[in-house]
Amino acid sequence: MKRDLKIPKVTFRVRIGDEVETDGGCAIGGQWINKTTDDFFKGKRVVLFSLPGAFTPTCSSQQLPGFEKEYENIKSMGIDEIYCVSVNDSFVMNAWANHMKIEKVKMIPDGSGNFTRFMGMLIGKNHLGFGNRSWRYMCVINDNTIEKWWQEPGINNEGTDDDPYIESTPDNMIKYLNKNTNAEMNTMVGIDVSANDNYSV
Repeated sequence: MKRDLKIPKVTFRVRIGDEVETDGGCAIGGQWINKTTDDFFKGKRVVLFSLPGAFTPTCSSQQLPGFEKEYENIKSMGIDEIYCVSVNDSFVMNAWANHMKIEKVKMIPDGSGNFTRFMGMLIGKNHLGFGNRSWRYMCVINDNTIEKWWQEPGINNEGTDDDPYIESTPDNMIKYLNKNTNAEMNTMVGIDVSANDNYSV
């Protein structure tokens, strides 16, 4: 449970302005810029989800496209932005987003793994030849503070995981946001729902 914890202060190295050559060559012509956690999270209420790696099966077939599909729906529930973070460099994250035709979800490249390490989610994936990667999780961040946290069961460094995808889904995010949105509306009109509300946050 990481509720009410502050997001670690980290600087990310991000590529912007690259153009992909028509023959499928390298992205060129852009530049490196620094982005901090404050740039992404300060003064905003956002959704962040993390996954083991760009171009990997579950991440590409379910999690990233799932959040892209539900982007407008999730934003309509009091969310300012949706971010995907992975322990991959910016070239890889940009290429993956381009390949997946991602136009709404914003990518955060944690190439050094520092953000993931400080979040307590850095694990070894040496059994797959990945090195250090992120365990799969998602959260709602409200002005640099964790409001709600989900992570997949079985976090480990032994290479025995089967990459579960149960908790950190768009459906679970929508259920949480919808319940909280309805609770806020009921509070505004003077309805007390707390006695029958067993939803854990």
